[in-house]
Amino acid sequence: MIGYVTLGTNDIKRAVAFYDGLMAEVGAGRIMDTEGFVAWGTSMDEPGLSVTWPHDGKAATVGNGVMVALRADTPEKVDAIYAKAMELGGSDEGPPGARSEAFYAGYFRDPDGNKLNAFCITGAFD
Repeated sequence: MIGYVTLGTNDIKRAVAFYDGLMAEVGAGRIMDTEGFVAWGTSMDEPGLSVTWPHDGKAATVGNGVMVALRADTPEKVDAIYAKAMELGGSDEGPPGARSEAFYAGYFRDPDGNKLNAFCITGAFD
């Protein structure tokens, strides 16, 4: 399935500071760290999230319709991840709350404008 997701950045230091704090909130740490490319995860055998400068040397831009979803175990953990994103300089795209009887999520953007959410499954989908 998915090995890792890469998000572009124009400010690697700012992006790394944001994701160091955010990934710690979800229980992940750095699994790769080179100049211009940093990845976080729980192990090299599990999916990861990375940030990098675009390979073509052009400015990083936000993908319209692209979003990274971070799984949480409880609504309280979703709230904590969302709060950490706001604390780290993220911007609101929809505060945490029930989106259906079975889905709880909060939406935000990182400092480069990449869209993420934190979510948990709270029931059965019909």
